Amino acid sequence: MAEPIDPWPGEYVGLGEGRQVFVRSDSAPADGHARPRTVYVHGLGGDSTNWTDLMGVLCTEWAGEALDLPGFGSSPPPPADDYSVDGHAGTVARMIAAGEKPVHLVGNSMGGAVAVRVAAERPDLVKSLTLVSPALPDLRPRLVPYQMAASLFPVLGPAVYGLMQRRPPEVRVQDMIATTYYDPSAAPPRRVMEALEAERRRDAQPHAGTAVLRSLRGLVAEYLRRGHRSLWQQASRVRCPVLLVYAAGDKFVDPRMAARAANAFPRSRLVLMPETGHVAMMECPERVGREVRAFLRGVESGGSARSRRAGAFRGPLGVRCR
Repeated sequence: MAEPIDPWPGEYVGLGEGRQVFVRSDSAPADGHARPRTVYVHGLGGDSTNWTDLMGVLCTEWAGEALDLPGFGSSPPPPADDYSVDGHAGTVARMIAAGEKPVHLVGNSMGGAVAVRVAAERPDLVKSLTLVSPALPDLRPRLVPYQMAASLFPVLGPAVYGLMQRRPPEVRVQDMIATTYYDPSAAPPRRVMEALEAERRRDAQPHAGTAVLRSLRGLVAEYLRRGHRSLWQQASRVRCPVLLVYAAGDKFVDPRMAARAANAFPRSRLVLMPETGHVAMMECPERVGREVRAFLRGVESGGSARSRRAGAFRGPLGVRCR
């Protein structure tokens, strides 16, 4: 296995109306050829460094920009402490609109839900959509999400979260890897140390707990939303090509939701990754990169995602990466 690369450098980007986010950008190749812009959106509790390795795999062809959502990583809290999916989507849309557009938009988990809202409501900004274990509404019980749900109660929630945060950062990081990876031993020691350093930085940020709790509440509110702005309804209105990457060993997003997602998006291609957890782009960036590269090349060449209705899938849930 190759030595992990350094996290990409970043800078603060002003988005107007008191909004500012920290954005990491990959390096341009030596030949200086133009690369299509690609924007990456992390999940709950993550940050822009979640995309380091996937950006490294794709950077020779696509110009990657990964933001820290407001209140996460190095980004300050949002105005009025708005951590709703709408608030995060507004931030992503502002960031995209500030540069060359439309972009290839990539999201993981909560970032996938945010990306769906952007693609549905601002189709002028999004050329293609890649979703890695997207947090689309699913109310069927699963152990890890239900353990997280205790943090939603107004008084009990902060107390429970505070108790969890009082554990040593080393324990918290190991728990995070154990729940988000299929094989925790696959996490390179360097990435584990970087995660530990990030956890210690979060401990020093007074807004870090608020960002996680309120973003989680905002995500749950989307799970309960009905009507034309529900995420499943919006998925059906996304017209750009969509690549869906689900993981068979995901403890957060039920891989059985993959078939529903493939049917919801009109122009979708589905990839089901065996022996992989919730953060496939971190656990196996080369495998994910192969799928994303093939998909984006097809989009750039004027093709589109192959749809289930066109009979493009192999097996009951799609293409299996090996």
